[in-house]
Amino acid sequence: MPNTVDFTGKPFHFIGIGGIGMSALAYVLAKRQIPVSGSDLRSTHITQRLQAVGAHLFGNQDATNLEFFRSRTEPAYGELPTGISVSPTLGIASGLANTKTVGTGQLSSSLPQVICSTAINTVNSEYQAALERGYPIFHRSDLLAALIQDYQSIGVAGTHGKTTTSSLIGYLLLKAGLDPTIVVGGEVDAWDGNARLGNGPYLVAEADESDGSLAKLSPKIGVVTNIELDHPDHYDSLEQVIEIFQTFARRCQILVGCIDCETLRSHLNPTISYSLRRDAGANYSVDNVNYYAYGTTARVWEGNEVLGELHLKLLGQHNLSNALAAVAVGRYLGLEFDVIDSALSTFEGAKRRFELRGKCNDISFVDDYAHHPSEIQATLAAARLRKSEDGTSSSTPRRVVAIFQPHRYSRTLTFLSEFAEAFSDADIVVITDIYSAGEPNLGQISGEQVRDAICAAAQRSANGVHHENVYYSPTLSSVTELLTQTLQPGDLALFLGAGNLNQIIPQVIEFYQKAEKDQLRELSQKA
Repeated sequence: MPNTVDFTGKPFHFIGIGGIGMSALAYVLAKRQIPVSGSDLRSTHITQRLQAVGAHLFGNQDATNLEFFRSRTEPAYGELPTGISVSPTLGIASGLANTKTVGTGQLSSSLPQVICSTAINTVNSEYQAALERGYPIFHRSDLLAALIQDYQSIGVAGTHGKTTTSSLIGYLLLKAGLDPTIVVGGEVDAWDGNARLGNGPYLVAEADESDGSLAKLSPKIGVVTNIELDHPDHYDSLEQVIEIFQTFARRCQILVGCIDCETLRSHLNPTISYSLRRDAGANYSVDNVNYYAYGTTARVWEGNEVLGELHLKLLGQHNLSNALAAVAVGRYLGLEFDVIDSALSTFEGAKRRFELRGKCNDISFVDDYAHHPSEIQATLAAARLRKSEDGTSSSTPRRVVAIFQPHRYSRTLTFLSEFAEAFSDADIVVITDIYSAGEPNLGQISGEQVRDAICAAAQRSANGVHHENVYYSPTLSSVTELLTQTLQPGDLALFLGAGNLNQIIPQVIEFYQKAEKDQLRELSQKA
């Protein structure tokens, strides 16, 4: 396997191009006018976006896909702008992502560089063909690492909050006129997807620890939001996770870290620290915090100097912490606080991060990616805040209805007791079968056991949800049926999980839209 990703014009082929991390990288390359192809078994709005910028996509995963660029002629892209030079190893012009790859003319002698992620099994036919034919094969993280090296990069890591934090930082730089390149693990309306190609020298990238590839990345600025065990399928212990983050920290020139996380505080030594507590001794901290149903305000301190009041549309304590990381990065880059606040105050959030999908019949439908107990607790706390302050035309008291699809057998088994305690802020809980994410079912854990654990925890707690309000509904169709019978005006229905639970949201909304129309029709007839 070659050591260096080649950006000088050789094509790239992505196996599983539609994944959230893979598609972001493919998008940046395609926008740079580097030839890109890829395969995915499903056509989605993400794959369609890639096709729109010139990527060639296959709807199957077959060895013949690798032959697409053979004997094809690529038109030359022309000369580079005056005064811009090309890196001999990476082919990126002085870190400026707007430069076009120098055309090579004929691609017949250029083998595609094959990119795959941890999700691709070694028996995959395309992977096997690339291996047998000696094509260069890189992990997704190798490609990201190569891009990071040629920019003034900001890599955002952490067990929780990295998508929102990287999106906040990318949005801040965009609104501040720095025109960054952005590669994140979620979709953001501000750049219509999970990636954008900018003209500026900065790259903002989400840095994932799930498979250990975090240790490959060397950004100029590294951000770590927190450290917990979240992927027991890859790590045997929290100590192994800590080691990966320590390696990442050593590879960063500047490390920005949240010292509210005890594990981070004990094992990393951030260059720049931030905290939600004024007495923590952090470089950046807050007080006069107000959490509202539709946003957050806080006074921000830089050391012992007040910078000003920060205004956010994002909900909850966890998002204030994420925003404070963006403040720290922005200040390090020399941005005035007024510019930072002006930008962050308009950030609407990433998709699937407390995303309001619709409201009808006085029921709010919210989609959230939370799949770890800590994330669920934080998201439900935000939902409880929204419920307590949001007005309703209904006389029925507002309820938080949490619909949770456990993600991976290994995670569910490892954190069963933590999941049992995570739903105290919900009035009603619905648990589905476990979304395997490719893991084999060894029969050790089930969605029904998760329900039973939550019920047991509720019985032990005077403040917990009631036993009769925790349901096990194994399939998506059964969940849909249950919700159409259970939801009431004034409810906040919160769909939680990293799997495919959110696919049923449009169906449930459609049911209640019809119910709402029927009610209005009846009222008009009576009038």
